[in-house]
Amino acid sequence: MAQGRHFLQIPGPSPVPDRILRAIGMPVLDHRGPDFGKLGHEVLEGCKAVFQTSGPVIIYPGSGTGAWEAAIVNTLSPGDRVLMAETGHFASLWCKMARRWGIEVEFLPGDWRRGAEPERIEAVLAEDRAHAIRAVMVVHNETSTGATSRIADIRKAMDAASHPALLLVDSISGLGSADLRHEEWGIDVTVSCSQKGLMLPPGLGFNAVSQKAIAASRESRMPRSYWDWNDMLGPNSTGFFPYTPATNMLYGLREALAMLQEEGLQAVFARHKRLAAAARAAVHSWGLDIQCQDEREHSPVLTAVVMPEGHDADRFRKAVLDSCNMSLGAGLGKVAGRVFRIGHLGEANDLTLMAALAGVEMGLSLCQVPHRKGGLDAASTVLANTVPS
Repeated sequence: MAQGRHFLQIPGPSPVPDRILRAIGMPVLDHRGPDFGKLGHEVLEGCKAVFQTSGPVIIYPGSGTGAWEAAIVNTLSPGDRVLMAETGHFASLWCKMARRWGIEVEFLPGDWRRGAEPERIEAVLAEDRAHAIRAVMVVHNETSTGATSRIADIRKAMDAASHPALLLVDSISGLGSADLRHEEWGIDVTVSCSQKGLMLPPGLGFNAVSQKAIAASRESRMPRSYWDWNDMLGPNSTGFFPYTPATNMLYGLREALAMLQEEGLQAVFARHKRLAAAARAAVHSWGLDIQCQDEREHSPVLTAVVMPEGHDADRFRKAVLDSCNMSLGAGLGKVAGRVFRIGHLGEANDLTLMAALAGVEMGLSLCQVPHRKGGLDAASTVLANTVPS
């Protein structure tokens, strides 16, 4: 039987801090009463700071997949044409969902080793002189590969092409860990959820929306009920919801927002970048390859590691789980069995990362995976040399 606390080092759900668990354990309250209105108003307003927007943030009882669907059915109509980039498993799933809704998707093929390429997006939009493309849909932080798309550059590419398409961004694993500026970057819908950088259990989905997106929702011909923004926005203005919300998760959300604000968003982003740099230093020292090949796009949320030829990533992960009581992320889709993923998001700090890397190095030796020693030294050197002032 495994001893000690389980190390959850997957790239989400991330470990839930004790103070958030205590907040979720508050007594259930009347979701039509005045005390709930105060809580609802506080979290709806507080979310704006994390999304870096002054516009509405809509909160659903649901998953990130539900929030994906909300973004589609509120802004698009059957037969609409959209442009997407194949950055990995989750971009492929969002594409599949859009096609199920009757959306015509132009899916720019990718090798799953980099983010969306702004130059290719600009070229396609420049050719679309009739402005038939209604939206550009991009995954911000591709959790399956550890590549972060350069959303600000994609907005610049859209502007350079003088194209009026909506910009829909999945920041499910990015929000609260990687810099995401909904308003400054001209994003029309940012999709996210609770169990990644917000450090909550699964159960909440989010859409941050622009006024342009709200205007598009009034023209959309998609059938919708549960996901309808317009049904949400009215009650939300006074802190309430049109149906029973996930009341205790909102207690936890209030605590999570407080924790992020206490540390400061820029400090949160810097901490994640620092931990990610240390993780990559360990991987390079071991002589292993990182899935994301563009240094500009290395994720601060996770590091996806490519196993040497002839070695199975899932067998390795099982050995680490059995011997160290630590869960690492599986390879998904095209990289299943070839990649394992080290999560370093949420409440992660220097010691949790070093423990995770120690478990990985022990697993490499246990499974006789060819590697060099010294990964822990390389990571600790990066951390020691970048201690925040």
